[in-house]
Amino acid sequence: MRRQLVSLTIAGLAVLATGLGASPAVNDNTAATPAPTVAVQRVSLPLPAVRDEAVMVLVGTALIGMAAAVRRAA
Repeated sequence: MRRQLVSLTIAGLAVLATGLGASPAVNDNTAATPAPTVAVQRVSLPLPAVRDEAVMVLVGTALIGMAAAVRRAA
């Protein structure tokens, strides 16, 4: 289990390192020209959205499960 955790951590760091290194160069001409104003229309979704409380419960459950897996691996 430790080998899997270490390999996943290294793979995650490698993905993050490649994503950070591939950022586009900054163009100096964009500071002189202001961004155009855009009108956005809000559209209501027909599906019910997940409430914040439900999302917090799901995230907390996932964190507790990850902590238990790490404790078992140690």
